[in-house]
Amino acid sequence: MFPPWIDIAAQISLATEMPFVAEKISSIGGGCINETYRIEGNGQRFFVKLNIADGLDMFAAEAAGLLEIYGSRTLRAPIPVCWGKNRFKAWLVLEYLAMGGFSAADAAALGSGLAAMHRLSSEKFGWERENTIGATPQINELSSDWVSFWRKFRLGYQLKLAHVNGHTGKLQTQGEQLMAKLESFFPGPKPAASLLHGDLWSGNYGFDSAGQPVLFDPAVYYGDRETDIAMTELFGGFSAVFYAAYREAYPLDPGYATRKTLYNLYHILNHLNLFGGGYLHQAEQMMSRLLAEIR
Repeated sequence: MFPPWIDIAAQISLATEMPFVAEKISSIGGGCINETYRIEGNGQRFFVKLNIADGLDMFAAEAAGLLEIYGSRTLRAPIPVCWGKNRFKAWLVLEYLAMGGFSAADAAALGSGLAAMHRLSSEKFGWERENTIGATPQINELSSDWVSFWRKFRLGYQLKLAHVNGHTGKLQTQGEQLMAKLESFFPGPKPAASLLHGDLWSGNYGFDSAGQPVLFDPAVYYGDRETDIAMTELFGGFSAVFYAAYREAYPLDPGYATRKTLYNLYHILNHLNLFGGGYLHQAEQMMSRLLAEIR
């Protein structure tokens, strides 16, 4: 397969209006979805993601999400340089940020910065375009009602995928019961439509060499800010300093303690659909716990 680097270098040259020739290409690993590289030449460095050619829409949506976060002027996000494809590959080129360690003050800056980002709101839930959560399509159709949005485009969508993937029986029965009772989890005021990262686990943030917090790999939309905070607790959690700084800047409602399970169910169902039955029991346990809250 012909590598895409000549085409990528040509597009970088057009986007930056500076000649660029790839002199050094270094693999820097990647997750289960994309290949990632550092590409260097002419005294410049860029971060490049690669996927199959059909992945271009995913990269275009990611670029738009990064620009949405960057434009919020709250937390740093890598600036997209260009994105494109050839016959073999799609790519997304971002500014290269050297990452480093962090202090307690840096973790606090992440918490207060996220709170500031969440204070930016929209009139409707959803977003101007669809994107992906992992490799799964994420539907962001605009809605004026949060509960309806979560029922149809988050839990409902994942449950339909699970059914297609052969996960029927208890999972679907519990899912139907839960979706019929979603209003029970929102006894208070309607949530604001906050700017969300959308996929905020510990692998999707870091700190640059100056200790400044950086968000990347977003699944941006506007929704209940508790969904972002819930996911920070799903796979190991963030630091206590982060949570203290966030709550000081933007306190959470007591009902969050229950709703975080509801919000993280979306991600566990997505993992079930992406990676298989190892997540089935966890999803069923979460549903049982939630249903017990309303019986």
